[in-house]
Amino acid sequence: MIKKKQKDLDKVVWDQMAGRKVHPSVGMLSHIGGWASKVFRSLVVLICISYFIYLMNLMLSNYPCWHPIISCRTECAQGVSSTSGSSSSSSSSTSTSTSNTVAVLAMENTTKDVIANEAGIHRQALQAIPDSTGTDLKHIVFGIAASARLWDKRKEYIKLWWRPKEMRGFIWLEKPVKTGKSDNSSLPPWRISANTSHFKYNNKQGHRSAIRISRIVSETFRMGLPDVHWFVMGDDDTVFIADNLVRVLSKYDHTKPYYIGSLSESHLQNIFFSYSMAYGGGGFAISYPLAKALESMQDKCIQRYPGLYGSDDRIQACMSELGVPLTKEPGFHQYDVYGNLFGLLAAHPLTPLVSLHHLDVVEPIFPNMTRVKALQHLSKAAKLDSAGIMQQSICYDKKREWSISVSWGYAVQIFRTIFSPRELEMPSRTFLNWYRRADFTAYAFNTRPVTRHPCQKPFIFYLKDVRYDNVSGQIISNYARQQVKPPGCRWRIPSPEIIDLIRVVKKPDTLLCHHGETAAEW
Repeated sequence: MIKKKQKDLDKVVWDQMAGRKVHPSVGMLSHIGGWASKVFRSLVVLICISYFIYLMNLMLSNYPCWHPIISCRTECAQGVSSTSGSSSSSSSSTSTSTSNTVAVLAMENTTKDVIANEAGIHRQALQAIPDSTGTDLKHIVFGIAASARLWDKRKEYIKLWWRPKEMRGFIWLEKPVKTGKSDNSSLPPWRISANTSHFKYNNKQGHRSAIRISRIVSETFRMGLPDVHWFVMGDDDTVFIADNLVRVLSKYDHTKPYYIGSLSESHLQNIFFSYSMAYGGGGFAISYPLAKALESMQDKCIQRYPGLYGSDDRIQACMSELGVPLTKEPGFHQYDVYGNLFGLLAAHPLTPLVSLHHLDVVEPIFPNMTRVKALQHLSKAAKLDSAGIMQQSICYDKKREWSISVSWGYAVQIFRTIFSPRELEMPSRTFLNWYRRADFTAYAFNTRPVTRHPCQKPFIFYLKDVRYDNVSGQIISNYARQQVKPPGCRWRIPSPEIIDLIRVVKKPDTLLCHHGETAAEW
């Protein structure tokens, strides 16, 4: 009772110090409410003014952009040039477009041709400089986990990236399969995995084939191939960008123990398994010394974890016993999602695209194509400039108030009004979580919603064709606008539907941003 009276007395003293009447209590609450309302309104006005100033500076300023990771200066000059027929003398003679209106984007390796008083932001991936150890494609051995039941369908994915005369590796199956002459000349040789029936497996939700798959690296090591730097694990529905795989692995010393891969896109998956586990569907790489150590202890290690679900968590458990942590490389993609991958591919992180997975689960990456045809279409650009594939550039057209995002070799988006780079580098949720009941908080990365405002929906231009011009030494890629009826919009901002085709002109560059300076020009 004494404490309660003291508390009431303190409240009265505080109210008197604040200059308010103690009684009646209703009047006191009303006074506080009025004061809080004024503060709230002032904050709203201040935020609106600050955001307006930010947008005006973004649209009008002319400044170089320094990326905290990239050591080179990058600029993007704006000003979409729209013409009838051909758009420039450099490309008019080689145009394959029948569209009436074409926009040209030239991406050069010097800053001298940047249009004055035009500014923007150009994002390119930090590529690896090959190390002194000379890691090349011939030093990598692939172990591909396959299923005889899905062989006829999944082998087409392997054919997309496998180079018979340049690569080494094996497809590991649970039983023999029928192959034709074309298969023998375009696929790795297949092997039958050893019997694993003597290993304990008591996970009721999984399948004991996980034990067989977890031993693929060890079984591949036992094949005794010479001059091996790395063992790379993947699934039969994994597509590798081989040159980018070499770029990534060249950053590391293959004579030391390395376990390299990436996580799932699903936060729930990573919690259920581990944030320290590489996902084999997206692919992972193990250096030769580590593969040797794994082979010598894996069978005993597996016996200690009969309750684990899959193959990847068994590998990670053995890595923990060996004391080797996961080295994360975000270019390996598990793609534990459903639906349309566009949002993820159009905002690919600043890293070489190494792999794609779960291609049977998601929609084809290009509209009106089968999954295999769509990947073949993407490979046309990857063959000409694998380092640049999917690398995002962000530019602004000040005159038309457009924001433009280029995912080279895949798609170009044009947005009405100004979106900050922070927004555009964030994937839009065109896809669904691996756990269908989960919402956007269940992703392991930041995302943004697909806009519902009709005036803010992007106009999408998909890769139409790409070729190398021998005369100019440049790669010319054309992107055709997706033929869908644009939603009605009452804004006075010009509609991007006036553009039928976008042509991107760039020089191939295997060591992006290691020259010093690069520039992009509209």
